[in-house]
Amino acid sequence: MSITGSIVIFVLIWWIIFFSLLPIDVNRNKKKIIEGEDPGSPENPRIVKKFVYTTLLSSLFFLIIYYLVHYNYLNLRNFLM
Repeated sequence: MSITGSIVIFVLIWWIIFFSLLPIDVNRNKKKIIEGEDPGSPENPRIVKKFVYTTLLSSLFFLIIYYLVHYNYLNLRNFLM
């Protein structure tokens, strides 16, 4: 797996996990409503915590995929022939 391919795979995994974690742990009951703001938007989305969890999970999944590709456990050329 090349460096460019590895970066692309990591970024794709990161975004998929990030969008999966966004709705988790969100409190939509606002104490203070500001005029012009969407009433369904979260007051504290805890975005930094989600960035950290996303990076850790993405790193773990990427290492598993990299291991499988590096040792030819996951090789599409074997499946096509």
